[in-house]
Amino acid sequence: MSERISASLVVQSQRFALVVSRFNEFIGSRLLAGAVDTLKRHGARDDQITEVCVPGAWELPLAAKALAESGKYAAVIALGCVIRGQTPHFEYVAAEAAKGLAQVAMQTGVPVAFGVLTTDTLEQAIERAGSKSGNKGADAALSAIEMTGVLSAIRTMK
Repeated sequence: MSERISASLVVQSQRFALVVSRFNEFIGSRLLAGAVDTLKRHGARDDQITEVCVPGAWELPLAAKALAESGKYAAVIALGCVIRGQTPHFEYVAAEAAKGLAQVAMQTGVPVAFGVLTTDTLEQAIERAGSKSGNKGADAALSAIEMTGVLSAIRTMK
């Protein structure tokens, strides 16, 4: 029979850093609330959660990298919202934020959960920040919890 590695969705001693964009704060605050609520529902205490605010989605990767490299956190949860506008600015910001956050995870070995909405309209963002489509901040927190467990299991294999 093959070996299977999985993790429970229970926070034990792990610490989590949440880095959230202030741009489109109306949406970011909802994503943050969903992420914090999820972490607490799965066992995290206030002293296991650190919130860091940055100006916008463009700045998320740099802050995530500093947090991951600090050695204090089992995972980083990146939260924000980029809404398409009339110029190509959306494509640059959304793509570089996603690429930068993925690079942080790969370079540091610390999970970086992607809770950055990239939507065409404000209505779509609202739907994904606690309305019809759930809360993507909560989803990112669940991903972070699971990945800390999976990586811990892999790293302690004999």
